Amino acid sequence: MFLTRFRVNTARPGARRLLASPQVMHAAVLASFPTLLPGDTPAPEGPRVLWRLDHTASAEVFLYLVSPHRPDLTHLVEQAGWPAAAVADPSAPGWESRPYGPFLDRLAEGSRWAFRLTANPVHHIRRKEGEPIKRTAHLTPVHQMGWLLDRQEPCGFRITEKPGPRRLLPAGTTHTGHPHHGDRYHLTVHDHRNRTFDKTRNPDAPAARRPAPVTLVTVTFDGRLEVTDPDLMRRTLTRGIGKAKAYGCGLLTLAPLPAEPR
Repeated sequence: MFLTRFRVNTARPGARRLLASPQVMHAAVLASFPTLLPGDTPAPEGPRVLWRLDHTASAEVFLYLVSPHRPDLTHLVEQAGWPAAAVADPSAPGWESRPYGPFLDRLAEGSRWAFRLTANPVHHIRRKEGEPIKRTAHLTPVHQMGWLLDRQEPCGFRITEKPGPRRLLPAGTTHTGHPHHGDRYHLTVHDHRNRTFDKTRNPDAPAARRPAPVTLVTVTFDGRLEVTDPDLMRRTLTRGIGKAKAYGCGLLTLAPLPAEPR
């Protein structure tokens, strides 16, 4: 397994095209692996290619990849990076890629980490009597948090709780009867995005032959977690969480916790 980071040059037209469509970015990500064919699908229980776009406070955009094989992002550097800088310094091709296995092997029960996850929180509901059950996005932070909290145990972690004196909002229930956790957990939800894009690989195809546009709701979770089952945690880090993994959702990454103030 490999963990890769690529900084996107947002001033380039190719970068803007990639950032505008998760379908186009997905195709570019898969093109980083010579052994992958366009129609290939991951094995049900094996690792897969996961990716995520992170937008920083300083307006930088980073593409993160987790993959079974080391990627070659030369085409991304040419389209959406700094190709002249990469040519000038062959030791810095325009991306960073490191083996992920040693980190995964060190995961231990009880270890605590900061985490980030961009996900597509959905549930299945029937809006009216007699209608078929449909997959529907959660739209409020309360329900989006609840979606992730429901997945803690099977994913091998638990989101840590704040000490009582540090909680500013009381827990309770919403007007619909759903639990509201206040700020009980070290967990925030931000960067809510509604994306609509064409799934076709050929933008010049006649409109009548194009599939219906894809509509996708994504949010980013930041927080702190404790590993409860290292094997399940490793599976989560290499298989992802939730739906829409092809479109930049599901990649959970860990980082050391910042030092607590004294």
